[in-house]
Amino acid sequence: MSEELPIGVFDSGVGGLTVVKEIQDRLPHESIIYLGDTARVPYGNKSPETIQEYAIEITRFLVKKKVKAVVVACNTATAYSLDRLRELFTIPLLGVIEPGVGAALEATRGGKIGIIGTVGTIQSQAYQKALLQAEPTLKIQALATPLLVPLVEEDWLDHPATDMILKEYLNRMIEEQIDTLVLGCTHYPLLKPRILSLVQDQIKLVDSAENMAIALEKTLRSHDLLNQSQALGKTQIYVTDFSPRFQVLAERFLKHPIGHLERISLES
Repeated sequence: MSEELPIGVFDSGVGGLTVVKEIQDRLPHESIIYLGDTARVPYGNKSPETIQEYAIEITRFLVKKKVKAVVVACNTATAYSLDRLRELFTIPLLGVIEPGVGAALEATRGGKIGIIGTVGTIQSQAYQKALLQAEPTLKIQALATPLLVPLVEEDWLDHPATDMILKEYLNRMIEEQIDTLVLGCTHYPLLKPRILSLVQDQIKLVDSAENMAIALEKTLRSHDLLNQSQALGKTQIYVTDFSPRFQVLAERFLKHPIGHLERISLES
């Protein structure tokens, strides 16, 4: 497999572009093919079997595009489909949960870890199980925070309503005296400044997007797949349904114009 091949990244919608942004910043010479499954977003209200079917379809599409690795940049899809994808495909496959768990274990000082995420991610218990498997004595507080994604997508990052809702959610974590908080949704890194202003130095934040990029670099290096070119990589974005809102959000997440979007139809 050639090191010059692109990296495949997929998510149920636009949120996974926070992972793409971290990959671009950390590995600027890597090209990326991103697929946002905008026709079927959100995944959180779908059954595990359906999510797994979607993930297989998307990974098959990316493999046909000759990617050298695939990043599942959706927490819910990672929870329900990563093991199955690794059974079916031979290329390196990474999900956002394992890097987040590893970073949380390194960050915690007193063994009290909080997790916030979508309803689907929290109900899957993927973070909770992985953390407790690594360290059974941990005290874990997991909380579904479904109001945060709409706030990010409305660009209400500095809105008083966002602070009010964050305080409501975070107060529950602070009362439990957690020392580490896992941001278990790819939208949430955009809220880091607001969360940090509320928890200050009390709680260490674990950013799923940032840690995913670190894990990807390690994986590519271990497989001798890091691109040695000095040219900047290119990013191609595909969607399963056009939405003017997607382009607006994508450019906000990536912090630069995204150019041409291509709509594709997935086949089983």
